[in-house]
Amino acid sequence: MLLTKRAYDPLLPEDGMRILVDRLWPRGITKEHLAIDDWVKDISPSTELRQWFAHEPAKWTHFVERYSKELDANKACWEALLKKAKRHRVTLLYGAKDTEHNNAVALKQYLEAKQ
Repeated sequence: MLLTKRAYDPLLPEDGMRILVDRLWPRGITKEHLAIDDWVKDISPSTELRQWFAHEPAKWTHFVERYSKELDANKACWEALLKKAKRHRVTLLYGAKDTEHNNAVALKQYLEAKQ
C-alpha cells in the first residue's frame, strides 16, 4: 500500500515505512525528526524537470507525462520501492507545500499503475 505525506507532518505509527522521495532534503528538518527508513534521491524528477515545473499547477499534466518518461527510462530506481509497497505500507514523503501537485503524488500514481 502506498501513501503520500508531507515531510513536515507528524510521524504516525500507521505511516509504515517512511521513504523520502525528494532530491533535496526538506528545509529545517533534522534526520531524527523526519525518521525515514530510506531516502531514494534517484527516484525524484531530474533537476531540470523539477525546476521547469516549479510547483505550478498549470504545468501538472505535462509534468506527470515527463516524469513518467523519466521513470520509464530508469526502471531500476523504482522496482525495489514497488516490491516494498506490495509487502508493506509505504509512505512517500515530500517537502512541497502543495499536497495535490508534487512528485510524490505523481510517483504514487505511476507505481499504482505498475501494480
